Amino acid sequence: MPYTPILGTLGYVLSPDGNAVLMVHRNARPDDHAFGKYNGLGGKLERGEDIAAGMLREIHEEAGIHVTAMSLRGTVNWPGFGKNGEDWLGYIFLISAWTGTPQTRNEEGDLSWVPVERVRMWCDPPRRAASGLDMWPGDFYFLPLVFDADPRCFHGVMPYENGAPVSWSATRL
Repeated sequence: MPYTPILGTLGYVLSPDGNAVLMVHRNARPDDHAFGKYNGLGGKLERGEDIAAGMLREIHEEAGIHVTAMSLRGTVNWPGFGKNGEDWLGYIFLISAWTGTPQTRNEEGDLSWVPVERVRMWCDPPRRAASGLDMWPGDFYFLPLVFDADPRCFHGVMPYENGAPVSWSATRL
């Protein structure tokens, strides 16, 4: 049987000084399966759209800014990740330059600049609580790879069961 995941983008917009990342606090809809979590910006790819164009569109729709520089940091295959167990394949971008003024809110919740150091704290289990962030349980596996200095893309797989990751493996090329 062919594997037909939902294709999506996930982007982390850096502040001009590179010390903070624009994140959405998904607090707008209590019925949202990600309610209360902080996340990067992004969403589903549209038919006939390439991955880069999808990321550019999502950042503009969700933050009101225009991307002028971004890099693909990696991909993550999330079997079973969706609200109803759907499979997802995500393309993860780091946005390093943009124009415009970011919105403070979108239909998913409040947008805020989170210090990159707080994200790194969340990725370190002993310091997680001190970060004050609630993120997807598997984010701590791949987020360090998004923000590190290694220029190589990573390609990971993180199967989910019952809303939680059950394993993680990644390759860097």
